[in-house]
Amino acid sequence: MPPLGHLHMEHVLQAVGVLEAVILRSFGPEGGQVLFTRDTGQAMLSRSGTRILTALHLEHPLARMVVECVWKHSSATGDGSKTFILLLASLLRLIHAAASKESNVSHSYSSTKAAEASTARHLADKLLAFGLKELDELIATGVVPYGGCISWEDFTVEAQTPSLTNNLCVQKLLRSFFHTRCGYTHCDFSSHLTRELLSHWKFKNQLPSFSLQLVSDYFPALHTPVSGFPVRSSRLIEGQVIHRDFATPPLKTDHQPVKAVVLTGSLQPTLLSTGDVLELGCRGRMKEERSILHFSSWMESSLQGIIAKLQTLGVCVLLSAVKQSAAVLALATQAEMCLVECVSEDELSLFSQLSGTTPIWDCSMIESEHVATLAFCRPIQLGAHRYVHVAFQDSEERITIKPCSLIICAPGEGQIEQYACALQDAIRMLLRTWEPMHAAATTTSKSTPQSHKGASLHTDSLTEQTTYRSIAIQPIQKCVLKPGCVLSAGGLFELLLHYALLQHGHSFSVSPDLNIDASVSQLLANALLSVPQKIYSHSPHHFLESQRRVISFVSKFPKDSHPFSLVYKRENTISPIQVEGPLGDGKLSLHCCREGDKLSKVSELDLGLESVSCKYQLLLAVLQCVASLLKVDAVLPTHTALHTQSRRLTRTSWEGTEDEGED
Repeated sequence: MPPLGHLHMEHVLQAVGVLEAVILRSFGPEGGQVLFTRDTGQAMLSRSGTRILTALHLEHPLARMVVECVWKHSSATGDGSKTFILLLASLLRLIHAAASKESNVSHSYSSTKAAEASTARHLADKLLAFGLKELDELIATGVVPYGGCISWEDFTVEAQTPSLTNNLCVQKLLRSFFHTRCGYTHCDFSSHLTRELLSHWKFKNQLPSFSLQLVSDYFPALHTPVSGFPVRSSRLIEGQVIHRDFATPPLKTDHQPVKAVVLTGSLQPTLLSTGDVLELGCRGRMKEERSILHFSSWMESSLQGIIAKLQTLGVCVLLSAVKQSAAVLALATQAEMCLVECVSEDELSLFSQLSGTTPIWDCSMIESEHVATLAFCRPIQLGAHRYVHVAFQDSEERITIKPCSLIICAPGEGQIEQYACALQDAIRMLLRTWEPMHAAATTTSKSTPQSHKGASLHTDSLTEQTTYRSIAIQPIQKCVLKPGCVLSAGGLFELLLHYALLQHGHSFSVSPDLNIDASVSQLLANALLSVPQKIYSHSPHHFLESQRRVISFVSKFPKDSHPFSLVYKRENTISPIQVEGPLGDGKLSLHCCREGDKLSKVSELDLGLESVSCKYQLLLAVLQCVASLLKVDAVLPTHTALHTQSRRLTRTSWEGTEDEGED
């Protein structure tokens, strides 16, 4: 890159092309895993696109800009980082080709490069405007009718039989997600664990997004990593695990109930702040010593009074956000009170909400509303660490959930972080799945979802909302993307939207004044084909056959005249593309091979479901990234110390240097 030079489309394409080459190694059903190593000898395999991209040492500012966009998108939706890069590269190539043709007939610019840049920016702006204005309606009318809607109840009700349709589809949705992140081995186990977790954190009379947002917000406090054990040792345990040990001896008797108080300040009274000076006595040594003794005696008596008041309220457990003094430890031990110091803010916030109490800063003003009632408080040994384990008393009139903590096990720390990130991203993906399309679009472009931290978890402050009932998967006929919309994975979303965009462009081509809309639709439609092309890169004729079958099906059964859905379960197999014809029950067989043939391991890989809402947000994020990239005219390098890899790298689980290895 020149010291100070104007950026052209070739520079942008080159930077994105390098990222695309890296991502392609782990994309699709035949994609491998990337080996991460550290100087200490630790190693980890991962298919996470975000982890792969953030681990790269990138010099080019455009590449870092792209990774930043990918990280923001994956942080919001939990998924789509690899598809993001593929769509971005495809769009940029098509924009460059279109700009090159138009610049040849332009006479308004001094150079061809300037004409190309202007045309490319114009197309990018048109694409973004089209996406923000028209894309949601196109998806609702051209894609959603061929999908289905799964209920929130299906994620939280345990399947009674393995053939239950909705529970199978729920399993497929989560399984396909975990396969893209962690590979084959523990997909089913991780899916079951996620469903079990959500079943415990389900709120009555609340939208699914409320529960999912809360679990996402508090996930660091809700899970405990335990290394040295197999992944299948991961489990849920009742109550909350506080990731600190007792500073004083734990309770000797398992008496119930247990009274607890959350402290945000020091228990011992403090009269001085840092830097203040206290003068004791001014006339003689004896009087000065008496003043010091009097001050010490007053401090001790005040502390004893606070301890006595806590005993009067029956408090025997103190959870403190700060480190307490030696005098506090001594008096708490003498009073047989358990003290836990330096508890994190998230854990204290979660504890306060689950117990329905308010943290106290000045214990001299403590009242009964500051005292929590627990079922038990005892130490728990998890791996090499001992923590504090608390459980909350059942109280249906106050609490509507069954609090539990997630224990994540793996042989090494890297694997633990990998599975923890995958589980948290799965929660984010489900959160976006249950957001209506218009709300999701607002979240992507304007704001972030409102956090539930600080909101009460009790029924007295919950507003009544519509409860989602468990229903069989049905095609959606209305032009509205309802919560829970899913579609078969494996490129079906891109193929359906490709066809819808072509039809949309054709409808505008009859009007000369709207040719730009037709060209934008055509450009976006062609870019979408890059995803199924890469999925079926191992067998190009499968891609062509899949495209032909989808177009034939959509043409034969328009969205407003057929009762069929491309989401169909038959013998525990969901396949996205192949349509052989209607069955006796009015559904469609979507097998990837002819009757009598066995599905290969490769063809089973792309079986599953994916969120329509997440796909929609992915397209908007890519269009926004394209518009931002093409607005950059020049790069001005500065002579500073070698820049830090990226702020994103420090937010990943593998802090420090990470190198990309060969598959």
